[in-house]
Amino acid sequence: MQKADELETFPYPFKGEVYRYSNNSIPMDYPMSIEITPGYITEINLKRGLLKKHPERCYQSLPHTLQGQWEILEIIMEHLTTYYPNNFHLDKKNENWTFENKILQENQTFIFGDESTLPCEPLDFIGRHVQEDLIFMMQKDGDLFLDAGQLCFPANWSLAFDLGMSFKEIHRPIPGFKEEELDERILQFLLKLEAGNPWWRKNWSLMAGNRLDTSLETFDVWGKGRKEVTLANAGKFVHLRVEVQKLFRLPRSGGLLFTIHTHLISLEKLTSNTEWAEQFYKILRELPDHIVEYKGLALFRNTVIDYLKDRLESRGVW
Repeated sequence: MQKADELETFPYPFKGEVYRYSNNSIPMDYPMSIEITPGYITEINLKRGLLKKHPERCYQSLPHTLQGQWEILEIIMEHLTTYYPNNFHLDKKNENWTFENKILQENQTFIFGDESTLPCEPLDFIGRHVQEDLIFMMQKDGDLFLDAGQLCFPANWSLAFDLGMSFKEIHRPIPGFKEEELDERILQFLLKLEAGNPWWRKNWSLMAGNRLDTSLETFDVWGKGRKEVTLANAGKFVHLRVEVQKLFRLPRSGGLLFTIHTHLISLEKLTSNTEWAEQFYKILRELPDHIVEYKGLALFRNTVIDYLKDRLESRGVW
């Protein structure tokens, strides 16, 4: 794969100079649930290693999700072969399907709908071929429930803990969500999503390190990095982490598929774009304390602000 310029392809998440929680979803121009980037092989190997070592942490499902899982497998395989025809191929002969991943030089023949013909559950299988984490929420009784998922690169949450929870229960820890009725407004938005009209959004955090697997269960490993940020190491050590989340209504099962592609970029690389550096500096300075605390920035926000200020002053911006 050709190496793309990191700045040109990075999904920078900000538009203004102030950040608040909101439903920042926008309609997708075309229904593409996945994206193959130059980091594909590295990230697939990391995912598969995590799934082998920590299967219960990285994959969970409830028995009633199998129909929806097959639907997700079909959608993602179609997107892989449609948008990346040189890298993926799908041959269908009635219910006998053969999926080819040319990047990994892997083939899998299976009977669509027969779980015994795959090495693992359908959602888990197709998740091992894409960089995205895959979350399946089923809709019932006017609510959404997290009933299955493959989650290898979480931003400080636990799939095993959240399995079976409703949308509001999952998002209850976010400050202001319930008080400002954001949880209800976003839930109603999601419930009204229609098949064939996918949406997408970006979510961000600031990480001390470049680890993709920041699960709640491993906080003791990566969380201590927040105390190790200095003005001298911030450029290379601190990374802006952006999740590109895509939302698809499944036409047959009626559930929702969330695909989450996580991107990381160092502050040093990010701030080579002066406009981004100045905007991010203003956002961090203005960011309310409750968002700072929830995003885990309290220990190193001021150091990052000082780093951004130094970079801007060295270029004569101020």
